[in-house]
Amino acid sequence: MLFLYNFLIQIAGFLIKMVAVFSPKIKLFVEGRKIVFTVLEEKIKLSDKTIWFHAASLGEFEQGLPVIEKIKEKFPSHKIVVTFFSPSGYEVRKNNKIADVTVYLPLDTKDNAQKFLKLVHPSMAFFIKYEFWPNYLNALKKQEIPTYAVSGIFRNDQLFFKWYGGFYRKALSTFDYFFVQNESSKKLLQSIGFQNIKISGDTRFDRVSKILNQDNTLDFIADFKNNATTIVIGSSWPKDESQLIDFINSNPFKVKFIIAPHNIKDTQIEDLKKIITKSVVLFSEMTKRDLPLQEYDVFIIDTIGLLNKIYSYADIAYVGGGFGTSGLHNILEPATFGIPILIGPNFEKFSEAVALVNLGGCISVNSKSALEEKLAFLIQNEDERFEKGHICSTFVEMNKGATHIILQHLEV
Repeated sequence: MLFLYNFLIQIAGFLIKMVAVFSPKIKLFVEGRKIVFTVLEEKIKLSDKTIWFHAASLGEFEQGLPVIEKIKEKFPSHKIVVTFFSPSGYEVRKNNKIADVTVYLPLDTKDNAQKFLKLVHPSMAFFIKYEFWPNYLNALKKQEIPTYAVSGIFRNDQLFFKWYGGFYRKALSTFDYFFVQNESSKKLLQSIGFQNIKISGDTRFDRVSKILNQDNTLDFIADFKNNATTIVIGSSWPKDESQLIDFINSNPFKVKFIIAPHNIKDTQIEDLKKIITKSVVLFSEMTKRDLPLQEYDVFIIDTIGLLNKIYSYADIAYVGGGFGTSGLHNILEPATFGIPILIGPNFEKFSEAVALVNLGGCISVNSKSALEEKLAFLIQNEDERFEKGHICSTFVEMNKGATHIILQHLEV
C-alpha cells in the first residue's frame, strides 16, 4: 500500500505542475516549494535545536498559535519551524513573527521527508488539527522524534475508521500522543486501539479570547459606524452574498453593513460593489483619499488582517461559508465579542457551530427569506441581541484552557 501511495503522490506532483500553468494559486503552491530546502539550509544550522509545527492552512495556524507561543516561552533556545500545505495559509502568514522559519511543506515523498528532517532535525513535532502525511510520520517515528496531534478532531467517515483504512491507521500509530477536541474523537480513536489520548479541547478558544486583550481600535471603522447599528459580514463567499444582497439594498432600517469577503480579487470586489445599490466605499478607496465615511451605508474591506478587530464594532455578525461547500469560517472571533451570529445551513462538521446553535447564541438559516427575517428581528430587538451575544461570549470563556492542558502533559 505504501508503494501505491508513493506512486500516487508522484503522479499528483506531476499533475499539479501542469495545472500550475493555468492557476495562479497552484503556481504559488509549486513555486513556493522549489526554495524550501534552500531556505532551510540557510536558516537552520546543524547545531540549532528546533521544534516543528505543521498547519494545513491559515485556520490551523491560528488554532495552533497559542501552543506555539507557549512552546516558544518554554523552549527559548529552540528555533520554531512552521510549515504550511496551502498557499492560503503560507502567503498570509509567511512573515509571521512567532516562527524563526516559515516554509511550505514539500510533498509527502519518502525522499522529501528524509531530507526535510535531516535539515530541520526537530526535537518535537506538532501536527495541528488535520493532515497526517504517512512518509513524514514514518520518518519521525524511525528517528524517535516525539510527535503530537494538537486540537485533533476525528469523524467516523474518515478513512482511519473504515475496514479498508489500515494504511492510514498505521500512520496514526506514529503519534506519541493525541490531544483531541471532544469525547467523540477520543472514542473513535479508542475504537481502533489507541489509548494515548487526552481531551484537551480546542486551542482556538484560547486564541480568540486573547483578542479581547488587544487594542481593537480602528478609527476609520468608528467613523463609518457613527453609532449606527452595524452588521458585519465576515469571510463571505458569493453564495453568501447572494443571500444578503436584497436585504442590504432594500431593508427599511437605519443600519450599516461592513463586508469582509473571503476572496479579495479585484474582479470579485468590483462585481460585489456593482450589485449594491446603497452608497458603497472600499477600504482601498479610503486609503487613497480622505472620504466622509459616516455618509456611506456599506463598507467593503478589500484587504486582509482586519476582520477580528472589525468584529468588535459589530452589533450583529454574519459568518460566511455556510451556504456553500467550502466550509464555515471562524465563528469564534465574533463570539468572543459577545455578538449574535448568523450562519448558513452547512455547519454540521464544525463542533463549535453545532454547540452555539444548540445554545441559541448562533442562528442557522437555510434560505434567503429566513435570513432576512432573522436579521430584521435582531435589528429591532436589542435585548435579544444582548442575550444571544452573552451566550456566545460565555461559551468562549467556558471553553478556554486547551493550551494549558497540552503544556501540562508535556511537562510530565
